[in-house]
Amino acid sequence: MGIGLVNFRHRRTRIVARGGLIALWLATGAASLIELDGRSRDLMVAAQTPEAWIAPVIVAGALVDLLIGLAMWRWHRRWVYRLAGAMMLLMTAVATVILPTLWLDPLGCLTKNLPVAILLLILDEDAPA
Repeated sequence: MGIGLVNFRHRRTRIVARGGLIALWLATGAASLIELDGRSRDLMVAAQTPEAWIAPVIVAGALVDLLIGLAMWRWHRRWVYRLAGAMMLLMTAVATVILPTLWLDPLGCLTKNLPVAILLLILDEDAPA
């Protein structure tokens, strides 16, 4: 296998990984806003969040997700992947403290963050500063 083919496959894999993460962040943000009274609200109620905080926290989280997705779409830079990783770790830590049972969710509410972290690390390695 020639070096040109290896580089092509490497680049293609990175493009697909980046596209997948962009889609994940944008879809998560949009779903949170569309389903403002849906699953996110249910999770916040289960976490005994004060009623007055629920909508603002959901909207803020959705906006962060949308902004990260848009930043990742616009810029292939380390700071974007590191920001995404930091926000993912923060949201995972908060969710773990508030509702540790989310780690047992069969749809992977929190466990999906493990492969997300790996993809962010891979993209960070190739991105310019």
